[in-house]
Amino acid sequence: MEFRIVAATPEDTGRVLGMIEALADYEKLRHLCVATEKGLRAALFSARPAAEVVLGWEGATAVAFALFFHNFSTFLGRKGLYLEDLFVQPAFRRRGYGRALLVHLARIAVERGCGRFEWAVLDWNTPAIGFYESLGATILPDWRISRVTGPALEKLAAWPPVGSG
Repeated sequence: MEFRIVAATPEDTGRVLGMIEALADYEKLRHLCVATEKGLRAALFSARPAAEVVLGWEGATAVAFALFFHNFSTFLGRKGLYLEDLFVQPAFRRRGYGRALLVHLARIAVERGCGRFEWAVLDWNTPAIGFYESLGATILPDWRISRVTGPALEKLAAWPPVGSG
């Protein structure tokens, strides 16, 4: 069956959400997945989208997705492409679809003049780590992701600015 990659449209929002939820299940993080179709549609398809999504299709079935956005490297002085999520439905794995999505995004990064293409991987996901390394990716052992969310984000945002009294 032919595999093709196309940019998602607003009509695909439900499909994208379904794959995000499936990814959350796979990562055992479903309790953190609170995305809604309405919120995704606004974030992905507004006048200034926060991110972009491509869908991988096998025939008439969406079987994979990748959600990405631009970041910036101060050291390179150039934008980069950051892959937030890549997911292939379990029944469609081992057909080269994950590699095809990564190649597609690498081409986008090169076409857009990005200085790097990067993503994070959970430390327990050894199959993914091996796969990424086989593509030439370097797993950065010295870096850890820092995150502030929910009440902690609200608390941090409420701190008074330095010199305010």
